[in-house]
This record gives sequence, C-alpha cells and structure tokens, in this order.
Amino acid sequence: MRKILFAFPLFALSAAATAQPVPQLPPELADPATIHQLTGALQQLTHALMNVRVGEARAALEGRDASPRERNQTIGDLARRDDPNFERHMHQQIAAIEPQAQRGVQAVNRALPAIMQSLDDAERAVDRAVANLPDPTYPRR
Repeated sequence: MRKILFAFPLFALSAAATAQPVPQLPPELADPATIHQLTGALQQLTHALMNVRVGEARAALEGRDASPRERNQTIGDLARRDDPNFERHMHQQIAAIEPQAQRGVQAVNRALPAIMQSLDDAERAVDRAVANLPDPTYPRR
C-alpha cells in the first residue's frame, strides 16, 4: 500500500509532463510590436476617415443642394463643430487603446485554457446527448 501511495505522485507528474501544451494566442497576435503597429494603423485610418467629404450627402439627405462651402465639409469638420479639441481627444483615446489591447491579449491568454476546457466539456456533453438519441432506423412496434 505504501508503494502505491509513493508512486501516485510520480504518475501524476508524468501525466502532467505528457499533457497537451497550454493553448495560447498565436505569438504574432500577442506580440506588443504587432499591437503597436495596429494602433498606428488605427491612427492613420481614423485620420483618413476624418477627411471624408460628407457635405453634399448631408445636404441631399436634407433635400436641398449643397452650398459651395458645404461641398468640402468633412466628418472631421462636423466633429470639431461640437468639440474644438476633438482631434486631440481622439488621438489620446487611440493612444490609450494600445496598453488596453496588451492587457486584453494577456487576459485572453490566461483565460484560454479554461475556455478550451469548457468547450471540450461541452463537446463531450453533446456527444453523450447524441449517443442517447434513438436510432431512427430501428423498427417501431
């Protein structure tokens, strides 16, 4: 009996050593440099969207012709109308996204093993439920 109790931790350790690796997001996604590049791309994309001309479309939706000044009106112009510091605030918010995204990736990596375990459990439960379904080809009485 003592030999079995002594051997049990060794079996547990060997089982842990042969277990599947801990699931993680691909390193390309978890790399801080990638997140930094995405944040930079988001800054550029936002800048481009702020320069989209919408004056004529706005006038058309209101059922009228656009004035010469309205034709060049952009999304950024409309946003600055309500907040003169709109661009500075927008760039600050985008800059704040980078550390939040890095924390989010870390949180996903920490949660991924539990998520995968839950999905495996759900798969086994569905398999058990399907296995207990009656066979449709079985003759009825």
